[in-house]
Amino acid sequence: MEANALHDLTAAYALDALGAHEEREYEAHLARCEPCRSELARLTETATSLAYGIEAPEPPARLRESILDHVRAERPNVVPLRPRWALPAAVTAVAAVAATIALALWASSQERVAAILGSDAARPIRIGNLGKLVVTPGGAAALVLNRLAPAGHGRIYEAWVAENGSPKPAGTFQSGGNLTAVPLDRPVRSGARVLVTKERHRVETPTQAPLITVTS
Repeated sequence: MEANALHDLTAAYALDALGAHEEREYEAHLARCEPCRSELARLTETATSLAYGIEAPEPPARLRESILDHVRAERPNVVPLRPRWALPAAVTAVAAVAATIALALWASSQERVAAILGSDAARPIRIGNLGKLVVTPGGAAALVLNRLAPAGHGRIYEAWVAENGSPKPAGTFQSGGNLTAVPLDRPVRSGARVLVTKERHRVETPTQAPLITVTS
């Protein structure tokens, strides 16, 4: 890849959005490019300015139907790897559906994060050197965590919002590598606590002590 093109990958690398090959190329470039190292440090430190200055939108009401419409349209294009067997064709179709839904949900999640981080009135709350909680006046919130370690095999991270009582589930997520940006599924009002635990699967009540606790 040309050097000029590698310069343009800094933001994608900061968001851990590069493929394995691109990531290796960029890291080799980073080792000898001071401007890119400076820009990467700036992007990581000022993650709240990486998006668009709009109020946090709710996921589109037709998101589910749009996903299903797309899947139905693509279904005739699924080609069985072994025409003699029905099972591989079914497995391929299910995999295509799952990949489409996962991609759409990921895109929706990132749009929500972008809107929260880009809000002019958003308030960042530091979580030591772990990152920050960003909250808008309307209560939309996102966690922006630096170099969060992978949850481990068979584990996930789960976020919680505690307000006048026990913590309520606010979404599950995995490590994003250098930068993990997660929108919370519950509003975070003034004085509420946000926690993160490591769980075996999504649960309704924390089963582990919180790894992260921050008060809005």
